[in-house]
Amino acid sequence: MAFKQYIRERFFPHILCPGCGHGTVLNGILHVVDELQLNPSSLSMVSGIGCSARISGYVDFHTMHTMHGRALACATGLKMARPALTVLVPMGDGDATAIGGNHFIHACRRNIDLTAVVLNNRIYGMTGGQYSPLSGEGILATTAPYRSIDPAFDIVNLAMGAGATFVARTTAFHVKEFAGILKKAIQHKGFSVIEVMVPCPTYFGRKNSIGGAVELMQSYREVTVPVGSEKLKENPDLIQRGIFRNEARPEYCEEYAKISTKARHEV
Repeated sequence: MAFKQYIRERFFPHILCPGCGHGTVLNGILHVVDELQLNPSSLSMVSGIGCSARISGYVDFHTMHTMHGRALACATGLKMARPALTVLVPMGDGDATAIGGNHFIHACRRNIDLTAVVLNNRIYGMTGGQYSPLSGEGILATTAPYRSIDPAFDIVNLAMGAGATFVARTTAFHVKEFAGILKKAIQHKGFSVIEVMVPCPTYFGRKNSIGGAVELMQSYREVTVPVGSEKLKENPDLIQRGIFRNEARPEYCEEYAKISTKARHEV
C-alpha cells in the first residue's frame, strides 16, 4: 500500500522518540483511511498541543493544529460548519482530560459526529514529563517527585457517563484491533471515543523504572484482556479492551439542521 498520497513527506523524518506509540497510531489511521477508501479532501484532522497533536502535521488532509485542550472545541465548530466532513481528533491524555476536560465531557454529551482518539501514555511527554489525570497513584513525574497521590480518570467510564455513543479502548500493541475499532468509530453516526494505551519510554517508562518500549508493549499484552474475559474472575484488576458502547442516538448536526430549518420557515 502506498501511503504517500496520505502524508506530507516534507515533514519527515518525524520528531517522535524511538519506541513512542504515537507512530503506531498514525500508521493505523492511515491503514483505515485507505481501507475505507476515504477521500482525503473530505477528511479533516484537528489536534491540540502535545506529542500526539503532531500527528495532524504528518497527514495530507485538511488539518488544524489548535490550542492546548481546545481540539474538540475547534472540531465542533468545523463539523457544524461542514457537517459532511469526516473529522478525526487525536489528543493526548493531558490534552483531552486536563485542560480539555470540559470540552471532552460536553462533546460526549452533545453526540456530535466526531472521532476522538485519546492517546494515553499517562504523562505529558512533550513538555518534560509532568503527571497527567491518567498517570494514577504512585507514579513518578517531574511534577510528582514524591510520586503522585492522585487517582486516575477512567476514560471509558468518563466517556460513557458523559453520554458518548461509541466508546472503546485498545493499545498500541493490539494494532489490528485498533484498526478494526477505528473503522467502526468512523462509520458510527455520533461522538466516538477510542482510548489507546501507548508507550512513552522516554519519560514514563524510564522515570518509573518500568523499562523501554519493548517492556511497555509487553505489559499491554499482560495487563489487558478482551471485554468480559473469564480472566477477570481471577484478576479483576486487569484492564478490559474492546468496544464498551455502540448505540444509536440523534446526531447533533442533524438535529440542529432540523430546528434551524424549521425556524427559518416559521419566520
